[in-house]
Amino acid sequence: MTLFDQVSEDIKKAMLAKDKVALDALRGIKKEFLEAKTAPGSDGELKDEKALQILQKLVKQRKESAEMYRGAGRPELAEEEMAQCKVIEQYLPAMLSEEELTEALKQIIDAVGATGPQDMGKVMGTATKQLAGKAEGRMISTIVKQLLNNR
Repeated sequence: MTLFDQVSEDIKKAMLAKDKVALDALRGIKKEFLEAKTAPGSDGELKDEKALQILQKLVKQRKESAEMYRGAGRPELAEEEMAQCKVIEQYLPAMLSEEELTEALKQIIDAVGATGPQDMGKVMGTATKQLAGKAEGRMISTIVKQLLNNR
């Protein structure tokens, strides 16, 4: 079952359970999935890799919105965003720990033959593809910089 199908099924379950938070989050996910499927240049299919990228983007957006709401003195809206964020995160694979991510990045750096900071782009291109859904891009970038600067 694809992520798109899973979300569609879970929308039905959330409706039956009258779970408003989950329903709102799932409808947001499905909207983004449908837009990706029907975007110009799309073949009408939504591969799970692309779906994972969309889910990561939605999680990031929810966290940023919650932070903005907190800063504006609206904790109730921040809580709602974080609740939806938790629903979305259920569809993402488990994130790698910092140690696991560092090890994976060391292997990628060796595989692409990176020798220093000038090879950042080469490493990031491979790393973001291989670690999609397993780590945040910002965390990958930070660790890659550290590793390349130490070479």
